[in-house]
Order: sequence, then structure tokens, then C-alpha cells
Amino acid sequence: MDGVEQLKVQIEKWIDQSHQFLVQFIPYVQQIPPLQLYVAIVVLAFTVLILLLVPLFKRKKSNTIVLSGLSGSGKTVLFYQLRDGSHHQGTVTSMEPNEGTFILHSETSKKGKIKHVHLVDVPGHSRLRPKLEEFLPQAAGLVFVVDALDFLPNCREASEYLYEILTNASVVKKKIPVLLLCNKTDKVTAHTKDFIRKQMEKEIDKLRQSRSVISSADIASDFSLGESGVAFIFSQCQNRVTVAEASGLTGDISQVEEFIREHVKP
Repeated sequence: MDGVEQLKVQIEKWIDQSHQFLVQFIPYVQQIPPLQLYVAIVVLAFTVLILLLVPLFKRKKSNTIVLSGLSGSGKTVLFYQLRDGSHHQGTVTSMEPNEGTFILHSETSKKGKIKHVHLVDVPGHSRLRPKLEEFLPQAAGLVFVVDALDFLPNCREASEYLYEILTNASVVKKKIPVLLLCNKTDKVTAHTKDFIRKQMEKEIDKLRQSRSVISSADIASDFSLGESGVAFIFSQCQNRVTVAEASGLTGDISQVEEFIREHVKP
């Protein structure tokens, strides 16, 4: 009861102070010319309205990371490694996007607030790649997975797919960061990330040159790539493109996790 009585006394004190303020304030308001008073009220109301509306229109930072690349590059293995530290179903070609929102497996033992990641594994089959368009507008980052072991036979096709991504309207306008991930680098005969980067830059340079002579109406890509008269390199892209290595089967995915956490803050 003592606490209730104290609260009652405090409320009565606040009411008394408010009454005294109003008694002093009303005469002052009455001295203000009507026009100035109306202007002040409008300005105050407008300010309050803006303060209420700003949080509603403030864009929430995306937590979506998209995995893309050719079939067989190891995207699904990476998905499960990031989610729960396993590689089950890794040998099955995905026909539908794998989606999940979770804390990265390597962070499950960490204390404190950790932001969940919405990870999307988009099928790499050529007929299913258009599904990528559904996820690009909300992507905070994109991981393009390349098979470092069986790279050369697939170099051109992988380069064409990456070219389409790098010239996509959503990627260019939003400057979506791209990680070129060389997977399966645990194998002795796997190519290095520098070799893969250079080969893909050469292929993309050939592609942009051949497509530049075609009418823009006949090209599916939305934007041009690189600088005219200069050999293409990834640093010429409007968005940031970095290269890293990983091994989904052995769980060596730290560079992927670093990329994710760089763009989806904990």
C-alpha cells in the first residue's frame, strides 16, 4: 500500500505542476498574434507527422544472401554446411530453390544478439535460372559458386551466367556485392582462385565485345559491362566483386561466412 500511496502523491504533484504551467503559459499564448499562432501549430503538427511517418518508410536492411552458379558446382552442399554443418543431399541436383532463415551454424554457440540470415540456393540448371530474378531485388549479397575441380570445361557457360548476373538491372542499380566462390579447392587438381578469376575475366571480355556489336534490342542484359577499349577485369564493375575459396565437403567455408556477415550484420 505504501508504494500505491507514493505513486498517488507523485501523480497529484505532476497534475499540480501541469496546472501551474498552463496558468503561466495561457496568458503568453494569448499575446501571440493569431497568424503566428496558427503557423506555429501547423509547423508543430507537420513535424510530429514527419516523425511518425519516417520509421514507416525507412527501408529495413535485407538479410537475404543468394547462392547461384552452374549445376554441380556445390551450392546445395554449401547451403547445408552454412545451415547445420552437414552436407546431406549434396549430391542431388536441386530442382527448386532451397530457402531457409537461420543463424549460421558456426555462430550457434555465440552469445548475444545475432541476426538471422535468409539464405536462398537457386537451381543452376539453365531452364531454372530465371528463378534467380525472384530473389535479386531483395538480395544483400550474391555468392556465385564455381567448381574449381572441373572448371575448364564449364568456364564459358559459367562466365555467361555470371555476365548475365553482373549486367542485371537489380544487381547494377542496387550495387549488390558478388562473391565469386571457387569451391572444391581441397582437391589437389583444383584450379586456384587467381587462375579462375583471370579465365573468367577473359571470357566475360569476349562476351561483352561480341554483344556490343548487337543491337541493344536483341540483348537480354540490362546494362553494359566494363570500360570501352580496355580489357575487362572485375574491379570495373559498378558493384563490388571479390574472389574466395571454399570446400563444402570438408566444411572449409569461413570465407563465405565472412562475406555473409559483412553484408548481413549480426
